[in-house]
Amino acid sequence: MKAAILDKSKIVIKEIVLPKIGKSEILIKMKACGICGSDLEKVFGSYGMKSSRIGHEPVGEVVEVGREVSNFRKGDRVFVHHHVPCYSCKFCYSGDYTMCEMYQSSNIEPCGLSEFILIPEWNISRGGVFIIPDSITYEHAALIEPVACCLRSIDKINIKKADNVLIFGAGPTGLMHLILLKCSGVSKIVLVDINDFRLNFAKKFDPTISTINVSGSDKDHLKKILRSIVGNDGIDKSIICTSSKSAFVQSLESTRRGGTISLFGVPPKDNQSIIDLNMIYSKELKIIPSYATSEKEINQAINLMENATINLEPLITHKFSLADSEKAFQCAHKANDSMKIIITTK
Repeated sequence: MKAAILDKSKIVIKEIVLPKIGKSEILIKMKACGICGSDLEKVFGSYGMKSSRIGHEPVGEVVEVGREVSNFRKGDRVFVHHHVPCYSCKFCYSGDYTMCEMYQSSNIEPCGLSEFILIPEWNISRGGVFIIPDSITYEHAALIEPVACCLRSIDKINIKKADNVLIFGAGPTGLMHLILLKCSGVSKIVLVDINDFRLNFAKKFDPTISTINVSGSDKDHLKKILRSIVGNDGIDKSIICTSSKSAFVQSLESTRRGGTISLFGVPPKDNQSIIDLNMIYSKELKIIPSYATSEKEINQAINLMENATINLEPLITHKFSLADSEKAFQCAHKANDSMKIIITTK
């Protein structure tokens, strides 16, 4: 079978042996898998977490079932979560599932960008495999994982309807945050980026949204425009959906006293910046990182899609075959005319 493997910062299609399943495992045929910002960081940047495998948003059809697996059948349409916690360590008991050692070391074989994917017993027995409702297409279902990540980010910063929210980064997860925030009825949303295509794309979901292009602008440009939009107090909540460290610095300046910042985008490893700690202290800013997601938010995402509360398929601008994975990654990295990119198999 074919799989897309990361080899020295290049995507290479390799022919590998079809995994042989055990008695408590299942094998799925991958139907669709999205390219994530963390995937791009692994290929083009300096990813700081443990896993270097690419493709962690896979959905597919069950083609083989181990003899001791009773809750899945051949032909089931499923979404697979690659990382699954133990639910019994101090991190899990505290609700910090993504910090669980087993969460960070568990995975699927060989990766999400593969013709066939082996799902280990660990993932199956701990609720890491989900039946996809018939009303959700495979392509739409490939967005379950990133939507779940955004739901966790929003939940962690305690969004209220009266809040005004500033989103840094108008890429796929920035727009997912936008769509979810609109559902929650927040007061005002402002979107910031350096890419006019993506800022204009956001207008398709909300023509009234305030967008700001900060490309080449001086440091006071953003503050001046925000003041005209939300007044002198500043932004209540900022969500950083980009790896840009300048966005982080701007969020410190833009967020009001006592406000909250979600650090959602994946910062490169060893990414250092000179910041004014006194500003954080004197403004009592709350900075809350949000890494990945858990089964709780995955179930929420599936319910939102099944009930048609959200429709994220318009975010998908490009589809590539597995054989063209390298082209898909280049398209996602350049982002000249792309939003969410999906890799599919027949």
